[in-house]
Amino acid sequence: MAEHLMRAEYLEGRNRAGERVVKTWHVVRDGGVEAMCGRTLEADAEVRSDEEWGQPPEKACHTCGALYLREVPYRA
Repeated sequence: MAEHLMRAEYLEGRNRAGERVVKTWHVVRDGGVEAMCGRTLEADAEVRSDEEWGQPPEKACHTCGALYLREVPYRA
C-alpha cells in the first residue's frame, strides 16, 4: 500500500520575511515529487502528513483530494 504525504507548491517569489509562501497543498505517493494531479513539485518542498489534508481547505488541490479519497476512503 502506498504511503501518502502532502507536499507544498509555492507562489513565485518570497514574502517580506524572505520565506516561501504555500500556494497549494498536493498529495504525493511514497514521498515522491509528482502530485496525484500530475503536477511536478520541488524536491525540497515542505511535506506534511496526509492526516492534515484539507487544513486549511482553501489551499488544498481539489484534484489531488478527489484521487486521494478514492485510494484512502476510510481512515482508521
